[in-house]
Amino acid sequence: MTTVFKKIIDGELPADKVFENDRILAFKDINPVAPIHILIIPKKEIPDIQSLSEEDLDLMKEIVSVAQVLAKRFDIAEGYRLLTNNGPLSGQIVPHLHFHLIGGRQLGAMA
Repeated sequence: MTTVFKKIIDGELPADKVFENDRILAFKDINPVAPIHILIIPKKEIPDIQSLSEEDLDLMKEIVSVAQVLAKRFDIAEGYRLLTNNGPLSGQIVPHLHFHLIGGRQLGAMA
């Protein structure tokens, strides 16, 4: 199944990219919940965090590293969220593993 994220990776849809390498893509969320809201995704199609295989675990380290770099670049390193949802019951809408880097204002408690 081709997702909106796969179309962005393939260049079929535009995105405001803030980071890209061979394995990771990061771009600004089109419906931000805070002044800084960036999506960080692996280019490999992985439906959700539960679907990660042992061979994919290095991607997780790389995603966290990219989040740290972007947090510094966007001046939110002192306070941000890095979160993901797993499956429809969590609110995951796009079935492609992705992480939200959110900051730039005081963030409230999570439910």
